[in-house]
Amino acid sequence: MLRNREITILLIAMCTISLALIMIAAYFSYTAALFVFITSILLIGCSLLFTRWRYREIEKLSSYLRHITNGNYSLDVRDNQEGELSILKNDIYKVTLMLSEQKSLLKQDKVLLTDAISDISHQLKTPLTSMMMMADFLNDAKLQKTKRMEFTHSIRQQLERMEWLVSSLLKLSKIDAGTVAFKKEQISVKRLIEKALEAVLIPMDIKEQSISIEGEEKTSFVGDLNWTSEALINILKNCVEHTPTGGALTISFSENILYTEIVIADNGEGIPKEDIPYIFNRFYKGKNAGEDSVGIGLAMAHSIIKSQNGDIHVKSKQEKGTQFQLKFYKQII
Repeated sequence: MLRNREITILLIAMCTISLALIMIAAYFSYTAALFVFITSILLIGCSLLFTRWRYREIEKLSSYLRHITNGNYSLDVRDNQEGELSILKNDIYKVTLMLSEQKSLLKQDKVLLTDAISDISHQLKTPLTSMMMMADFLNDAKLQKTKRMEFTHSIRQQLERMEWLVSSLLKLSKIDAGTVAFKKEQISVKRLIEKALEAVLIPMDIKEQSISIEGEEKTSFVGDLNWTSEALINILKNCVEHTPTGGALTISFSENILYTEIVIADNGEGIPKEDIPYIFNRFYKGKNAGEDSVGIGLAMAHSIIKSQNGDIHVKSKQEKGTQFQLKFYKQII
């Protein structure tokens, strides 16, 4: 302990002060000097004992921190005493809990990242394999013109699908990372719906589907027009895909003091009961999912809406249709 620089300085200072007091006391009487000498020895001894105890406690904390550095968060350093050292112990324990939680979250993130990479690899592998085969066929100079055009068209479709998948994944990753700066503007729900419908009018026309829209023109909410439009497009595409030829879609919207609600419904095939809890999960494909579905659209819609102080729920009955209920809670611009 005496090798510690701080203790050495403290001991020298106390001895110097004690010696000075003894010399002053000796000037008056021998008894006073002896009293000061004994008192000084006792004070120095008590100080050294207290310092030794304190350094032992600090050493325990140092050992505890080394355990934390090595990833052992199970030790409990707390005590119920008063004093600065006890406060320090309790604060260190709080930091330990926080580090333990962060380690757990990082572990979960790694698992999710591994799963996501696996899913992405699977989604890209199929079209890549298909395009490689068709590219080999295209190298054949004897290939018929109709087949060449067919393969070329198919490769283009696969490339467009891959482009959409990569673009969607990049958008999702930005939302997950919190790097998307969602605007906070007053959005007219009617304008939002008109913008989103532009992307599905052609497939609806091909399938001869009808749509009805109901709601007050002044209905609005605070959000980002472009991002929210993308969320609605993905929901509408899902409805169009799972509604048969001649089917119908309905969109209704309303506003109250708590939130603005948009309800999108179809009279299509519906979602199996066992699939409903998972339809917003990334890469989840239900029993009724289309052959080209990758399970990204509804996951993106869910992330966009949740990131804008909103909520989304789904109700569905097989062979009767599906209803998506969107709520955007009031915000101050």
